[in-house]
Amino acid sequence: MRSWRTSSLRSRGRRIAALVLLLLASCVANLAFGAVSIPAGEVIAALLGRGEGATAAIVLYARLPRLSGCLLAGAALACAGAIIQGVLNNPLAAPNVIGVNSGAGLATALCCALAPGAVQLTPLAAFLGALAGVLLVLFISERAGAARITLVLAGVAISSMFNAGIDGVVTFVPDALSGYTDFRVGGVKNLSMARLAPAFWVILIALLIALSLSNELDLLLLGRETAQSLGLPAKWLRLALLMLAAALAGAAVSFAGLLGFVGLLVPHIMRRLVGEESFFLLLSSALGGGLLLTVCDLASRLIFAPFELPLGVVLSLTGGPFFIWLLLKQRRGGGGL
Repeated sequence: MRSWRTSSLRSRGRRIAALVLLLLASCVANLAFGAVSIPAGEVIAALLGRGEGATAAIVLYARLPRLSGCLLAGAALACAGAIIQGVLNNPLAAPNVIGVNSGAGLATALCCALAPGAVQLTPLAAFLGALAGVLLVLFISERAGAARITLVLAGVAISSMFNAGIDGVVTFVPDALSGYTDFRVGGVKNLSMARLAPAFWVILIALLIALSLSNELDLLLLGRETAQSLGLPAKWLRLALLMLAAALAGAAVSFAGLLGFVGLLVPHIMRRLVGEESFFLLLSSALGGGLLLTVCDLASRLIFAPFELPLGVVLSLTGGPFFIWLLLKQRRGGGGL
């Protein structure tokens, strides 16, 4: 038994190490390629402070903040999706599906309209909006019925209402969201390190807390009654984990807009790669989310170069077919839709 577990841990370790290497390679490619291609040596020199001229400026002030946004948003949304799917025991749940992203978007729009100079408050506002979205959808689905599709339908309805609210805010305060189209589609253009700083700390702290609660999340996956019989405060733990998911998704939305499908696509892939154990799932989801957004961002710049597709468009073209496949799989497998 011990040798089997050791072999399993080594296998997971190798797969996570492979993810890290792929992520590092994608980061270098993201910094090197675009409208202007920069040799890898000059990229590394710029990162070490030895670069000069326009190439160093492109790397440090245009591509590095963009890459950092991909890594942060990807890790946050993927881990939020893994937590939500586990807590709600619903493989179709994700931040963009159940109203978390749109709730965060509405709160961000209101914050920018009412306090345009308080950029540091947007992660907090986005968190409150995301939390309101997930709790509202959870309340409606529990009152309407326990079927998995009920949660999805409630999320679609709430997302539509929140998106209409965003449109209303922008109608009355057109300058509330700079680059409104980019915000609605989702993207990481025109970011700066200063703008990313508040969200970085929220995401880092939330990820560390989520990893520290991975054992409790494993027990919660056994069922609410089982967890309570083991002395776990299931109700409060469930709320705490949903709050962490809201903080992660809200912080990502505050600078990357309404990116979709990361929180749905990545956790499913990572479960096949490392299994169901929460610690490894959350860790690999953070790496996989950053990898997915980094690769999609690079593709958005290269597919129709020198023209650029919005990152959210590339994600939707990737995640939409996956969501349809997942729905069909759940239907064939009798998943309670």
